[in-house]
Amino acid sequence: MNAVVHETAAPRLSDLLRLPPYQAYSYSYPHKTAYRPLQPPRSLRELWAGEPRDALFLYLHVPFCSYRCGFCNLFALARPEPAKVERYLQQMELQLRATAQALGEHRFVRFAIGGGTPSYLDAAQLRRLFDMVERHADIDLHAMPAGIEVSPETVDADKMRLCRERGIDRVSMGIQSFSEAEVRALVRPQQRATVEQAIAAIRAAGIATLNLDLIYGIAGQTVASFLASIDSALEHRPEELYLYPLYVRPLTGLGRIEAKAGARLPLQAEPIDERLALYQAGRDRLLAAGYQQVSMRMFRAPHAPDVAAPVYCCQSDGMVGIGCGARSYTSSLHYSSEYGVARRSVAEILEHYLERDEASFALADYGIALGEEERRRRHAIQSLLIRPGLDRADYRRRFGADCLEQLPQLRELFEHGLAVEGETLIELTDAGLARADTIGPWLASPGIVQRMRDYRLD
Repeated sequence: MNAVVHETAAPRLSDLLRLPPYQAYSYSYPHKTAYRPLQPPRSLRELWAGEPRDALFLYLHVPFCSYRCGFCNLFALARPEPAKVERYLQQMELQLRATAQALGEHRFVRFAIGGGTPSYLDAAQLRRLFDMVERHADIDLHAMPAGIEVSPETVDADKMRLCRERGIDRVSMGIQSFSEAEVRALVRPQQRATVEQAIAAIRAAGIATLNLDLIYGIAGQTVASFLASIDSALEHRPEELYLYPLYVRPLTGLGRIEAKAGARLPLQAEPIDERLALYQAGRDRLLAAGYQQVSMRMFRAPHAPDVAAPVYCCQSDGMVGIGCGARSYTSSLHYSSEYGVARRSVAEILEHYLERDEASFALADYGIALGEEERRRRHAIQSLLIRPGLDRADYRRRFGADCLEQLPQLRELFEHGLAVEGETLIELTDAGLARADTIGPWLASPGIVQRMRDYRLD
């Protein structure tokens, strides 16, 4: 849809700090709800012609899952017909070939397969995916960070051995909780024995980095039960742990359940939000175990490979996304397929992807152009929310002035003890990291906020 943008005044941080700290997850700026059809479509060859193409990130999106978790608002479809999966892989190859040709001379230095659940594919389909990457892209998976996302029920020894043989050195697995009661509350059919078997298969394959995801804020969860899940995870010595706050978003399974409950109880009291207490307890437990906090969500073990390596920052490296739902980032334009959450919407968008011809994949037809202000804000958000923080000299090299001159609202962070100002860095304090999901949305421009509000989600 094309929305008319009405500028609104940016809220003061002091007002937002009176609200619960969990406002929105700023993993990418701008969010896809700010994207619109591009008229006319843009040639990928022209879009990438002026971009550095010697250190790109190749991301493949597999939008299929065994089931749709109650909290999931990702672009994913549960239990697709086998023929649709085969057709999807054919389309991915067409898109990859068209994109690689449009890029011209290029080199990828980072690789990931996400979803959805990439390990939903069988071993032959995964092999096919790796083969197409090697055929069409300038890439050596054995010479770079290369990761894949999995879910416990889709992991087996053959798939993990194949992934390792083809260069995968990081596996990220969403467990969410080791408590079966909490997993059921997330509308997720998962048993602890399945989780243990999956971890064993990953370790047996010799993959260097295991990341485990846990969620806090689940109905019925307590500090004690959350810490028990963390301790269970620590028994496997994961190189990385991510602690995610639960968000109940519209059109997700939990969102529908909550909406029905709210309709039955219109006068219910405001629920108590325990997520901050859970986060603080979990953070302290991981720090005590020797883990380094990299962001509000990410914790890295002292035994992790390249423990001092920086986290990937998409404000520095071009992202090339392949697959329905994947995003691509140039410095001035972000583009993707359309965005949907409900099964019907996802199925319609996917069907459109399956009908495209190779020539159409050489064009970007849905996305958002980023002007100078949005590029500055994006850089500040993406840098500030991870440690070590926002490098002032780097910002000046990119944008020609100090970040505090161009984004004076950053000074409010110092006033509230959420960041410290140094000559070289602006770094969030522990209190600032805890408020990352307030700070990120607060730094969004009024124009982007309005575009997101105007978007009709279905």
